[in-house]
Amino acid sequence: MAPTTLQPPPEARSARVLPSRAGRPRRPRRRRNWFAYGLIAPAVTFMVLVHLIPTTGGILLSFKRLNTFTFSRLFDAPWSGLENYRGILFDTANPLHDGFFGAVQNTFVYTFWTVGGTIVGGLAIALLLNRPMRGQRLVRTLMLTPWIVPSFVVAVLWGFMWQSDVGIVNKILVDYTGLLGERPIWLLGENSMWAIVIPSIWRGLPFAMIFFLAGLQAMPQELHEAAAIDGAGPLRRFRYITLPLLRPLIAVQLLFCVIYAAYQFAIPYIMLGSNPGPDADLMMTLIVRQSFSNNLFGFGAAASVLLTLAMCVWVAVWYRAFKRDLEAT
Repeated sequence: MAPTTLQPPPEARSARVLPSRAGRPRRPRRRRNWFAYGLIAPAVTFMVLVHLIPTTGGILLSFKRLNTFTFSRLFDAPWSGLENYRGILFDTANPLHDGFFGAVQNTFVYTFWTVGGTIVGGLAIALLLNRPMRGQRLVRTLMLTPWIVPSFVVAVLWGFMWQSDVGIVNKILVDYTGLLGERPIWLLGENSMWAIVIPSIWRGLPFAMIFFLAGLQAMPQELHEAAAIDGAGPLRRFRYITLPLLRPLIAVQLLFCVIYAAYQFAIPYIMLGSNPGPDADLMMTLIVRQSFSNNLFGFGAAASVLLTLAMCVWVAVWYRAFKRDLEAT
């Protein structure tokens, strides 16, 4: 009978073959993270140079008495404290006081109609393009045209269309259809606000449309089929299925649209000039005109800071309102 050899238990064999992880030397965590730090370093540098430093400089200049005579000194200009903010917000004798609040009101009206028209119109077009139809891809491609056109071209194009005598808008409304009895003036007076709102909606529709269209195509069709079997009509399916599932996309679109509209400059400036008048003077046109035409750089910096603070408040309100939707997504 051959002698038996004693074998160690499996635990001992595995412990002898595989070295212990506890005995391995650990590399410092910093050394392991150097590669990640190197990857984000260009983005951080760009953000600091393009956003953080100019923002800090703008806030500092808002506390300076910076005008034509002191601009050469820039950051060494005389310190004025809160004088620029007091003149904008509380000094009724200051002519810039009324102009500022008028621009705030116009910016609110412009943002309300532009954002509302863009989101509602984009969602409506997305619902139409989501249905099966002939030439669907061609129509979707053509609908992106206003979005890829530069803002300068959009403003120039619509500026010609709004001309009172030869513009195509008045020709359609007065000559071709007879909807209006006289030719309205669009680029001056009370109609000038609509002259910048409609082109802004026209340019923003494609982005909202493609955004919502992607959400509609990713939506499970089983929910709509089950609701249709239960007798729910198209309106009820849209209200109780489509709209709740699109709330996160509506939230994101609402955030970007409000910020984009509040900082809109190219379209009103190119169409109406640096002084659009009291009916269409927005915050950005006011800031640029007072800063670079009237050389009131301290006023422009203070107004820019106030606009930035208003956008920060808007972001906080937006996040609180849509926090659950974002977390669910």
